Amino acid sequence: MPLSEYEQRVLEQMERALSSDDPRLANTLQQARRRSPLRYVLAGVGVVAGLLLLVLGAARSEAWVGVAGFVLMFAGVAYAFAAPRRSKSGPTGVVRPDGTVDPTTNPDRARAGQTAPRPAPAAKKEGFLSRLEERWERRRDQGR
Repeated sequence: MPLSEYEQRVLEQMERALSSDDPRLANTLQQARRRSPLRYVLAGVGVVAGLLLLVLGAARSEAWVGVAGFVLMFAGVAYAFAAPRRSKSGPTGVVRPDGTVDPTTNPDRARAGQTAPRPAPAAKKEGFLSRLEERWERRRDQGR
């Protein structure tokens, strides 16, 4: 069932808002994840081998063989559903104080005025809990 014109407009507005608020998340959601069939074949072989070891361990009353089989099955399923590793190369270039990328230092983003991902605070690295506390304080202050 196709979307109505109103629903399509609202969806497009939501997409634009997402890409302007969090471009990194929008880019991640738009990328199609292709997993190779070899990944699933290896995972299936691991699960079948683990199941055989589990049954063999139960038949021979050897618990360690059964535990090894269970671990192998679990690892096969986890491998099948785990996200493939990504390259660790990130964006390069200089970010101006207004949040735009300097086109002379980054030829990939040569369009003037293109915004970069939010830079990390350079003053100090804060821990996870301090960031959560800071967010909580901001939300509490906005509610007043």
